[in-house]
Amino acid sequence: MSKLRGADRLKGTEKNVWVEFGKLAVDYKALNLGQGFPDFKPPQHVIDKMVHAVDGSENALLSQYTRSYGHPRLVNVLAKLYSPLTGQTLDPMNNITVSVGAYGVLFCAVQGLVNPGDEVVIVEPYFDCYEPMVKVAGATPKYVPIRPIKKEGVLSSDDWKLDPVELESKFSAKTKAIMINNPNNPVGKVFKKEELEMIAGLCKKYDCICISDEVYEWMIYDDNKHIKIASLPGMWERTITLGSAGKTFSATGWKLGWGVGPDHLIKPMQILHQNCIYTCPTPIQEAVAEGLEYELSVQDNKEECYLTSLALELKPKRDALAKSLVEIGMIPTIPEGGYFMMADISKLNIDIPDDGTKDPYDFKFVRWLCKEKRLSVIPPSAFYNQEHKNLGEKFVRFCFIKVRT
Repeated sequence: MSKLRGADRLKGTEKNVWVEFGKLAVDYKALNLGQGFPDFKPPQHVIDKMVHAVDGSENALLSQYTRSYGHPRLVNVLAKLYSPLTGQTLDPMNNITVSVGAYGVLFCAVQGLVNPGDEVVIVEPYFDCYEPMVKVAGATPKYVPIRPIKKEGVLSSDDWKLDPVELESKFSAKTKAIMINNPNNPVGKVFKKEELEMIAGLCKKYDCICISDEVYEWMIYDDNKHIKIASLPGMWERTITLGSAGKTFSATGWKLGWGVGPDHLIKPMQILHQNCIYTCPTPIQEAVAEGLEYELSVQDNKEECYLTSLALELKPKRDALAKSLVEIGMIPTIPEGGYFMMADISKLNIDIPDDGTKDPYDFKFVRWLCKEKRLSVIPPSAFYNQEHKNLGEKFVRFCFIKVRT
């Protein structure tokens, strides 16, 4: 066999839902309510800070390399932001690492903390990169789904629950970590304190790490409260919390994210980062740092602070989308957080032509919807492992962080 080929560890990770359906939306000029990016600009003050940083009139070094693990100004303001949320006094240089989006931070966490032969518990549905990242690290994923316990009518994301017995059955002496997404994408579930305590109890019992993807942390609706699992007793020393500038400031193309955690977990991630990415764009980090400094200064004003005002802006869009979906015969799950909505399509009774693939029904439905109705959404079975794809194939995922949803 020729040596002129890719690494064996990449086998089975080739397919990517964003590549296929992003292209399909462009090819058919469809309304894109699939991919999770806003169709409006970030807050003006953050844009102004970016322009100022790139201009370099006051500091020409903002166009040069900055500290590998995070621009000093950025990690300092992140420490101020996250210290009260985690119940810790964070050291900005040792408890925070910055990389190219939360994607990059997650890669550094998995590659920097997980060994070949380890097992990693993944809560389903999960963001689709979790599974390939774990496999490429040489570890074995163990999957446990949240399932809707309500069978009829419009659901809340709180109606999706973990089974405690099923969850613990996935843990063993080989378990190195569990990966959770809170709020969950695509369901929008915001885990309650008792649910997080259940997960925390298993992390402590089996002495494993919790990788908590919390990039939608600021988009929380109604009277729901987002609790960081790192803030629970005994969890700080075993938790990596992921955050995202792109999600926080509606600037997904800026690709900047961070991980927060104890120095013994952050250090391996920093080592991985320095040897594959080294550093992130200085002007972006400076702009995000200044943006967060401003948000902290107005945090008491919910309508002025973007960390809280975005959710106030998105809630009517969420509710309008849910109403429209009910009117056309879909059954939505009303999200407690994030900017996605799952909708049950099983009652539509639409005869979808065979597209020649062996893909789950939701993939075929979404292709048909894009080609015939010029509407692009995402098939949620992409967020489940092969054994559990049936749990997602009667749904589609909508994104409502749009000017007009």
